Amino acid sequence: MSVTFRAAVLHELNQPLSIETVEAPALAAGQVLVKLAYSGVCHSQVMEARGGRGPDRYLPHMLGHEGSGVVVEIGEGVAKVRPGDRVILGWIKGAGADAQGIRYKGRNGYINAGAVTTFNEYAVVAENRVTPLPPGVPMDVAALFGCALPVGAGIVINIAKPPPGSTLAVFGLGGIGLSALMACKLFSCKQLIAVDVEPAKLEMARELGATAVIDASRSNPVEEIRALTGGLGVDFAIESAGLTRVIEQAFDATRRFGGLCVFASHPKSDEKIALDPFELICGKRILGTWGGDSRPGHDIELLAGLYRDGKLPLASMFTRRYALTEINAALDDLEHRRSVRPLIEIDPTLG
Repeated sequence: MSVTFRAAVLHELNQPLSIETVEAPALAAGQVLVKLAYSGVCHSQVMEARGGRGPDRYLPHMLGHEGSGVVVEIGEGVAKVRPGDRVILGWIKGAGADAQGIRYKGRNGYINAGAVTTFNEYAVVAENRVTPLPPGVPMDVAALFGCALPVGAGIVINIAKPPPGSTLAVFGLGGIGLSALMACKLFSCKQLIAVDVEPAKLEMARELGATAVIDASRSNPVEEIRALTGGLGVDFAIESAGLTRVIEQAFDATRRFGGLCVFASHPKSDEKIALDPFELICGKRILGTWGGDSRPGHDIELLAGLYRDGKLPLASMFTRRYALTEINAALDDLEHRRSVRPLIEIDPTLG
């Protein structure tokens, strides 16, 4: 099936994405053709477009890694979904074929894409990057199930698993940080501290159940957290701000003798974190996570159930919605902290 459609294409780092007409290739084994309804926008795309990951040998290419849509066609061997199924698209590998990356035909040659892209009206994706959408989850909210929610909530549910009476701090209140904050409310925590530099996000965190909020632009968050915890630091610190100094702060705010700092953010490619090794031998731990250790086939069902029960008020993250033609404004707003999780409305008529 030949499909021609609009897509946002990155031709040069630090330049706006271009909305162009591209043509999808015929499906190979293990691939799925999806018509997109919505896409989220993650800091990872800002990093890609702004050169934060270093030289890009795949230019020109398409972007986006969380979205929702409807299956149009399936390739040979695909068994997880059928045409007409509503699905979540995400970057975390699930069950199914790990099919080859895609190349689309553009106006001046081929345009690269990986196993999934979502800043486009249609996408050819690998079977293991789509998950059937559970009932009761709207298509716009479903976009968050592709990255923000499984990563943020996954850190809490799959890794931290805070026991009753725990103290936690969340550094960075974007989509991942707020998802982690919501998941923390599922546990009987003694203290839940939210750290950011944007007053609106801190107020949102308070409304979502944070017991204390800290504006890191006005005070030292490590000192504030130690004061709130009797000088000890928190049992668990979760970092998603994407800055090396914030990873360091989250580690410093973690208590000795068993405290755990988990970070999911990706600072610029040439930056390093600096830690005091004595803190490590005093029993502090630090851990990076790939996607919140999530298993899409299992975790999405779990998270959908929590959403249906009213325990994950995810729609609050969408502070602004954009058309696909406004993708550069969405990236700018996310980069400059004017939006929590931009939502791209590609074809809202799909549900």
